[in-house]
Amino acid sequence: MSDSVVRNTALTLSKERTASTSSGYVMLLVILIANAAAGFGTTLVRDVPGLPGVLITGGIVVSVFLLAGFYMLQPNQAAAITLFGSYMGTDRTTGLRWVLPWLVRKKVSLRANNMISERLKVNDLRGNPIEIAAQVVWRVTDTAQALFDIDDYKAFVIVQIEAAVRTIGARYPYDDFEHQEVTLRGNHDQVSAELREELIARLAVAGITVDECGFTHLAYAQEIAGAMLRRQQAQAVVAARKTLVEGAVGMVEMALEMLSEKNVVELDDERRAAMVSNLMVVLCGERDTQPVVNTGTLYQ
Repeated sequence: MSDSVVRNTALTLSKERTASTSSGYVMLLVILIANAAAGFGTTLVRDVPGLPGVLITGGIVVSVFLLAGFYMLQPNQAAAITLFGSYMGTDRTTGLRWVLPWLVRKKVSLRANNMISERLKVNDLRGNPIEIAAQVVWRVTDTAQALFDIDDYKAFVIVQIEAAVRTIGARYPYDDFEHQEVTLRGNHDQVSAELREELIARLAVAGITVDECGFTHLAYAQEIAGAMLRRQQAQAVVAARKTLVEGAVGMVEMALEMLSEKNVVELDDERRAAMVSNLMVVLCGERDTQPVVNTGTLYQ
């Protein structure tokens, strides 16, 4: 974790806590009972001048007051409650809810968000320009931090994803033809795990965690893609030739040993060298061999 991330995490002041709220269904029942009581009271005092109107007006006022405190929470949704700018807690209970009307409710989605970053041009560990993009699944875990410690937590996520991708992209080489280093292309799982750790550390100040991440695009930049492709092709040709020569040498050794063990023919150094040369040409050549009938000897 970088020093800046540590300092930002240390500055976190908000902490989510449970808000004191009521069930909206209970308050709805209260409203119905209050209206029924007002209607029944009106019939009892209908002979008193002005009193029925007062009861009806009072019932309407109370109903409107109570109705202003209702709000609905869907699954994986929370509401941060504030009173005159002071954080009072967070309600995560789904369904119809109720609080005092002067309490402000700010809803926050707790669902997983899937984001694919833009293709970024980054220099890898060896200085080669590469294009890289990542897919990140993130979600809010602390509503107080997301709302009150960060001005716009969604924009914050976008910026931090870009910064983390650039950091990881510059930490490793794109590829290692000798397969001795950790690379972006060859060690996808390990690099993705480090990217997730980097993102979790950066987004902790916003009360956000990362469930999954990985690279969706990884390639050399256009200006060097052609040269790197030719290099890869040359490396593949050299590796294939090396394997072919190693196999041909083994077959030649086996042929000479079997000829010597079974006394098929006596070979001096010159004839042995000629046979080795002919076998290597046959085994390593890319074209079909053409037989040559030798009517003489090696010495004439």
